[in-house]
Amino acid sequence: MRKGPLTNVNVVSQETLVTPARLARSLPLGPAARAAVLAGRRSVQAVLDRTDPRLLVIVGPCSIHDLDAAREYAHRLEALAGEVGDTLMLLMRVYFEKPRTTIGWKGFLNDPYLDDSFRIGDGLRLARQLLIELARMGVPAAAEALDPITPQYLGDLITWYAIGARTTESQTHREMASGLSAPVGFKNGTDGGLDIAVAALKAASHPHAFLGIDGQGRSAVVRTRGNAYGHVILRGGREPNHDAASVARCEAALRKAGLPCNLVIDCSHGNSGKEPARQTDVFLDGVRQLEAGNRSIVGLMLESNLEAGAQPFCSDRAALRPGQSVTDACLDWETTARLLREAHARLAAILARPRAG
Repeated sequence: MRKGPLTNVNVVSQETLVTPARLARSLPLGPAARAAVLAGRRSVQAVLDRTDPRLLVIVGPCSIHDLDAAREYAHRLEALAGEVGDTLMLLMRVYFEKPRTTIGWKGFLNDPYLDDSFRIGDGLRLARQLLIELARMGVPAAAEALDPITPQYLGDLITWYAIGARTTESQTHREMASGLSAPVGFKNGTDGGLDIAVAALKAASHPHAFLGIDGQGRSAVVRTRGNAYGHVILRGGREPNHDAASVARCEAALRKAGLPCNLVIDCSHGNSGKEPARQTDVFLDGVRQLEAGNRSIVGLMLESNLEAGAQPFCSDRAALRPGQSVTDACLDWETTARLLREAHARLAAILARPRAG
């Protein structure tokens, strides 16, 4: 590392990572996993195109920190998808990166051992291994696109992306979204405002050229065609915005901008006041709106884990309770499964996709 009076003044060290192409060669998808990811993306696109009547449900841990618990959750979700899959398309939240307002654990990719060792190379490898397992199970993965480099390493395994409330306004993330190979949802701002999400949708739908890296890890000019499958995620702000009046305002804003009326309701964050149990009320309100005839709501999001609540972050992994969040508090699995079965029963008559055979 070259260091001098004008360069790297505040940089302590640099570590060369494996290239995206080399990581993919060492951990390849395989034909079955590749077909599963492609099928998942096409299904989400069909929901957004209104050729698939089902409701997207993006459900899972606030963040991944325990791979064994994530695998257990995925197995349970796979089994439940077999029950409700004609009406609900279930995607698992597999969030490896966490944005921080000040400081704190930045997620599994950055610090997979939860000990400030920042073994990012290990984080990428372990994350890719887990995503391959999920793809082989047929569990579609949903992730937050936070770092603009990460999709080069993991993007071939992601079915759906979210751009968070803190980054929706970022031109870097809008440009990145324009080139993502999967559908992407933009959250409204942390204050609840819709303008930045609508502007982000418009920006991401157009072509861009920007600096990035290629599969060999080299700096490159990335030119994109634009992402046709962007949509808004209502996550609340100073006040909740999941109710019918708020949904109608979002619909009006999208129509005025000439954008498709596709929106997802995030049942957590500002819509639940960060009270995990209140996610149930928000989720069922979305179900009621669909029963009343709303068709702009294409999805609902839940933060859910094996165990309810959250535990204090701790670098001693042995002291952590398996299956309980170390970031935002979550619903437990039993409550989650009950909610999804109720939604299936109530919405089957209006949203069910005909079963094959």
